[in-house]
Amino acid sequence: MSNTPYGEALGRTLIERTIREKIVLVGVALDGQSDSQNEASLDELALLVDTAGADVVGRLTQRRDTPDHTWYVGKGKADELRELCLAVDADTVVFDNELAPAQQYNLEKLLGRTAIDRTAVILDIFAQNASTLEGKAQVELALLRYRLPRLRRGASAKLSQQRGGVGARFGSGETKLEVDRRRIQQRISRLERELRELGSTRELQRKGREKSGLASVTIVGYTNAGKSSLLNRLTAAGVLAENRLFATLDPTTRRLSLPGGEPVLLTDTVGFVRRLPHGLVEAFKSTLEVASRADYLVHVVDGASTDPEGEIDAVRTVLEEIDADRVPELLVFNKSDLDPIAVADLVERHPGSVGVSALTGDGIENFLRTLSDRLRALGSVVELLVPFDRGDVVAAIHREGEVVSTSPDEGGLRIRARLSGPSLGRLAEYVERSHPNGRPANDQN
Repeated sequence: MSNTPYGEALGRTLIERTIREKIVLVGVALDGQSDSQNEASLDELALLVDTAGADVVGRLTQRRDTPDHTWYVGKGKADELRELCLAVDADTVVFDNELAPAQQYNLEKLLGRTAIDRTAVILDIFAQNASTLEGKAQVELALLRYRLPRLRRGASAKLSQQRGGVGARFGSGETKLEVDRRRIQQRISRLERELRELGSTRELQRKGREKSGLASVTIVGYTNAGKSSLLNRLTAAGVLAENRLFATLDPTTRRLSLPGGEPVLLTDTVGFVRRLPHGLVEAFKSTLEVASRADYLVHVVDGASTDPEGEIDAVRTVLEEIDADRVPELLVFNKSDLDPIAVADLVERHPGSVGVSALTGDGIENFLRTLSDRLRALGSVVELLVPFDRGDVVAAIHREGEVVSTSPDEGGLRIRARLSGPSLGRLAEYVERSHPNGRPANDQN
């Protein structure tokens, strides 16, 4: 994609290492966060580190009212962290909390090894998994925006140039700080231009899909909830579905026929995670906007997760950030094959939701019927006049909508039905009147 060191680094696959990098995790429970929440967050960070291709060899926790401005942890805990790193021969320290550039620099000087935060690990995973031109550009943009304020002369810059590993897919590749900053800023500007051009192409594709008159349904959810597995179950899309975080970065759209026969466009999206880096959300906005423009969201939740409610909240936080929180959603609790009792309990606690197993197909028929009913309920009641010899049109109305009443007329069969926007587009030539409240215009009762 580019002749710069940044573009070349992005084009490479995961660095092959015979010995996996050793990582020490650090979590600071601040005011308002319980120790159990802190441990659960560290457990998730350990999964992220494993996905990035490294091993956790130790962890350290501390409770503080506010972060220390120099090392984030207190001085005594920082010294304890240094001793732990020496004892386990750690390569890198990963903080679950977001480090300021100055804190990161001070920690690296004290520890004598690289110190990064949760954001850097997530960016590293995205850098490994990006496959399309747009995905690579989005990830590189987020990475460069993250690294720009962290460029410094001295030990940390030398370390980033001399080693690979988690959080270091993009070394500065230069020796002079000013040159580094100028090159990165130039590269950021170029990537922004490329993404605008790619966004224009995506917009044309979107308009083409809208002209098809098909309803748009977007699958969203926490990472590893089973979104791609569900898409594959429904459409045989052949999307990569692995038991690992962020296996899918690029959206995939497939056509799906609902039980009544009405077709919709179903799109898979990148998984979300707690504290998804804002820079990453910004970089991926052109991809994530498919959710904000959908007619309906299928929110897939891992029903066997230890904290499904927290994952629901995390997804909804990101949906709000990308202006997709107003789109109606259907909660789908997945993995009933792993924990049927937990999934059944979640469905009971969330009225209107459904439970499924994307792996075995259990509950899929009920899910499709529910989705079909929800989409039909979005439609307005219209009155159509269909010629008697157009039985195919009458069948389409029954198939794609909810028929309220039928009566013969001298011009054909008069039908009142609730139809969605896409169906209305296809049947526009037969529509006579619409009734947003479900009643004819002359009905005063």
